[in-house]
Amino acid sequence: MKKQDDLILIHAPSIYDFRKLPIMHGPISDVVPSTPIFEMYPIGFASLSEYLERKGFQVRIINVAMKMIKNPDFDVEALFRRLKPRAFGFDLHWMPHVQGSLALAEMAKQYHPSTPVLFGGLSSTYYHEDLISNYPFIDYVIRGDSTEEPMARLLRAIREGKKPQDIPNITWREKGQIRVNPLTYVPDTMNHIAIDYGHIMKKVVKYRDMTGYVPFTNWLEYPVTAVFTCRGCSYNCRTCGGSAYGFARYANRKKPAYRAPELLAEDIFRVCDHLNAPVMVIGDIYQAGDDYGERLLATLKKRRLKNHIAFEFFKPPSREKIARIAECVENFNFEISPESHDEKVRHAFGRYYDNEDLERMIADALELGCKRFDLFFMTGLPYQTAQSVLDTVEYSRELLERFGQTRRLYPFISPLAPFLDPGSEVFENPEKFGYKFFYRTVEEHRQAMLSPSWQYILNYETKWMTRSEIVYSTYEAGLRMNRLKKEFGLIDARIADETDQRIREAVAMMKRIDELVAEDRKNAGQGSLYALKDKMEKLNISTVCFKKELEWPTHFIRMNFLKILKTILLPDKPNIQPEETE
Repeated sequence: MKKQDDLILIHAPSIYDFRKLPIMHGPISDVVPSTPIFEMYPIGFASLSEYLERKGFQVRIINVAMKMIKNPDFDVEALFRRLKPRAFGFDLHWMPHVQGSLALAEMAKQYHPSTPVLFGGLSSTYYHEDLISNYPFIDYVIRGDSTEEPMARLLRAIREGKKPQDIPNITWREKGQIRVNPLTYVPDTMNHIAIDYGHIMKKVVKYRDMTGYVPFTNWLEYPVTAVFTCRGCSYNCRTCGGSAYGFARYANRKKPAYRAPELLAEDIFRVCDHLNAPVMVIGDIYQAGDDYGERLLATLKKRRLKNHIAFEFFKPPSREKIARIAECVENFNFEISPESHDEKVRHAFGRYYDNEDLERMIADALELGCKRFDLFFMTGLPYQTAQSVLDTVEYSRELLERFGQTRRLYPFISPLAPFLDPGSEVFENPEKFGYKFFYRTVEEHRQAMLSPSWQYILNYETKWMTRSEIVYSTYEAGLRMNRLKKEFGLIDARIADETDQRIREAVAMMKRIDELVAEDRKNAGQGSLYALKDKMEKLNISTVCFKKELEWPTHFIRMNFLKILKTILLPDKPNIQPEETE
């Protein structure tokens, strides 16, 4: 007899009816691997699944968003009718998933009224009482950034039919009353968990469900992976819900929980054994101090990896640190997000370094062998005007004129969208930072996701730019940046011309939507919008840049199939510190 799943983790699309509704999502996902449906499920699903299985529970992940994208006829309701777990788990990590997650959670409760529905993630943590109070189909919210152990205890209570009054980090409902258990489980390290891609491979085989586990649409062609240095952050970017400010206020985390650098290196080795594709190291390796970075690099040096390893930095590292990376990692790539060329804007956002520091880093990195350097700018920032956005593109030209001869420096610009994060400093104190918010509650965000274009989905505007100005300055900056990349040979002329045409068509479409909204405020011109749906969908992907511009080099054969087969057949050996497993 087939064993019952204790927990099925469901990743929803950003909007449940995205296959039917005419919505101009815009360039909100152009500089991340996923589509505007945000089909990439949180990496926490992988650590949660591995941890719970180690504790004796049976867990399945189903990426419903991916299934809906891959198969236009995929019947979501039929899927939920078939599933019979002890509990359903839904991620609401960032607010763009609020509409889809709530829709699927309500569906799960409709077909399985006695099965508990669980929510987790940073946005769930922030809105835990709102979710429990206003959405009766949600039974539990697991708060904090480390839900593995509270989830294990909750699943044990569900198995045994007990109440969770002694389980930390849980918000729940008892006889109509909201119970908020203390948020006391905040581990000091990440050494007791594993981001084990081998575990995920075994699950694909067990459930015969490749689509349900694939993280984003073209992952099989470009199997990029990520490893994490920490949970939490020591920086305070003003609009980030994952900032030190946000974690301290609503996740009770006073300092980051780091993964031991030796374990992190082993995580990278494991990925490289299975995949001939890039590995992204999430979190500045020097955030915990120079010793942390040195220990990681010393361990990486023991193996001359052929995979491209990408490092992100929160501030420019010294030449000595870059040289050490070059010594220890054969194929290294960098990315940093100065957000704006204007130092006043950058500093107001919470990034305290100057252009001189940035330019010195670029020069050192390219001279010392960095294979590719990605530079990310943004629109919608404090003190930023529409002209300032365009000036950022001109600054990118100056950088390319100085550093672009080797075609290894890639600048990007994208909007701070669709929402600014709840729990961030700006969200909590908008007037202080010159922001105005249109949506504050879960329901307001949920309804906003159904708006006809990303201009009306945006939950904010600033003293310096209206929502409309943010939208149209983003498109104009994207147009100019695209032409700049064509001029400097960073992208193929044909691709650049296609992107140019797509941006201009997107601008025309946005203006047409504005006209329809003005004509019929009550229903936003729904009849006319449906006639535009097919064209909207073509304009929603790779709007201001071509998706493949983001890709680091991979090998022709991207997967080590013999190693993958061996991993699937052998027992799990999680990469953790044994003394912390209990």
